[in-house]
Amino acid sequence: MFFEILTLFPEMFVGPFSESILKRARQNDLININTVNIRDFTEDKHHTTDEPPYGGGAGMVLKAEPIFKAWQSLQAKRDVQSKTILMSPQGKQLTQKKVKELSQEKALTLICGHYEGIDERIRETIVDEEISIGDYVLTGGELPAMVLVDSVSRLLTGVLGAAASSQQDSFYNGLLEHPHYTRPREFRGLKVPEILLSGNHQLIERWRRKESLKRTFLRRKDLLETKKLTDQDLELLAEIKLELKGEFDGQD
Repeated sequence: MFFEILTLFPEMFVGPFSESILKRARQNDLININTVNIRDFTEDKHHTTDEPPYGGGAGMVLKAEPIFKAWQSLQAKRDVQSKTILMSPQGKQLTQKKVKELSQEKALTLICGHYEGIDERIRETIVDEEISIGDYVLTGGELPAMVLVDSVSRLLTGVLGAAASSQQDSFYNGLLEHPHYTRPREFRGLKVPEILLSGNHQLIERWRRKESLKRTFLRRKDLLETKKLTDQDLELLAEIKLELKGEFDGQD
């Protein structure tokens, strides 16, 4: 899969994309990440990419022309169609459902805004979709672009060591992930649940599903409102609520 990132600060991406899973994915040609410096497409000697907004007001706005030229240069080189995404706090929030959808694309072009934003005409002419990573403001679109590349890459075939790893992640199936344990069996008086040492895979899977439902119920109950639950899930939820009721009653 191809990721093309239009940015004023390409050097910001060097560290995150040169470590761990993304590094291996790039080395194995599972993903290709190309950062494009918007400043390279300016025509004045100062490489100006921003101007004060028409109508007055605080801050600076990224000019349309350098962004458009950078995007156009990529269009001429591509042999696959690419969806153009503007990383913007005004966009739809990035969810695991959206990540799965984007992982089906052959190529993504990400535009990183900065300052007060970009000239509106870029939105009108080349942007297919706007995406936000949350309801807060960052200095620019670079960090959100990193988040999007990382989350999408994990779902691509061969990127993770085990194909099932991404499917067990929180949010992949609409629930929070169950707890994990490894050696030693006891740490500072806290022991690994005995069921995980039992070797009974059916009981282990039931325990994990129950813990996943319990965490979701306690921390993100809103996720259960849209999750299609199986009969076993409903049975486990009933057990969870009964157990929690007992815990609270015991505190009276």
